Amino acid sequence: MTKIVLTYFDFDGGRGEPARLALHIGGVDFEDRRIPGQDWPKLRDQMPLQAMPVMAVDGVTVTQSNAITRYAGKLAGLYPKDDVQALLCDELLDASEDLGSRIGATIALNDEQKKNARLELAAGAIPRHVQYFAQKLEVSGGTWFCDQRLTVADLKIFGLIRWLRAGALDHIPKDLVDRSAPSLVKHGERVMSEPKIAAYYAARVKR
Repeated sequence: MTKIVLTYFDFDGGRGEPARLALHIGGVDFEDRRIPGQDWPKLRDQMPLQAMPVMAVDGVTVTQSNAITRYAGKLAGLYPKDDVQALLCDELLDASEDLGSRIGATIALNDEQKKNARLELAAGAIPRHVQYFAQKLEVSGGTWFCDQRLTVADLKIFGLIRWLRAGALDHIPKDLVDRSAPSLVKHGERVMSEPKIAAYYAARVKR
């Protein structure tokens, strides 16, 4: 049996969450290694590129969140086998990562710089990206982003939209997605209502 260890921060969200969810949904056995935030400074240099998530597959270490998510999706049966649908899935993974990276780059800025950068994102990149996602969802039928079923593309965008709507990002209105792309709010509710995902988060709340 393949031994998989997924290492990421100890919170529900971020770049490691789509792979966690995919492996859980697919019933794939893996070690969910969660790193408390306060331990990160002393562990950073142990990571190949000083970043997480990191996955070890039978002792072979792999970085890059979307590569990890695709692999997890394939193991779990949540990645398209059709080449065109896989292309659509990959586009959404990368576009979501692009927006997440732009927002993430503002975290270490000082207060004034952060405010200016996030106001700019809220007026430009964020609504542009989420409206594009909404268009992709509509073209695909309005329920799932590709392959006419739940895939890792849905898990990735679900996590991004959840983050944007959580109210945790100063200067980015928590209702921005609701106003810009309401279909993504309904999509997130649809993902969260999937039985295995609902059970996963219910179990997390009890811990």
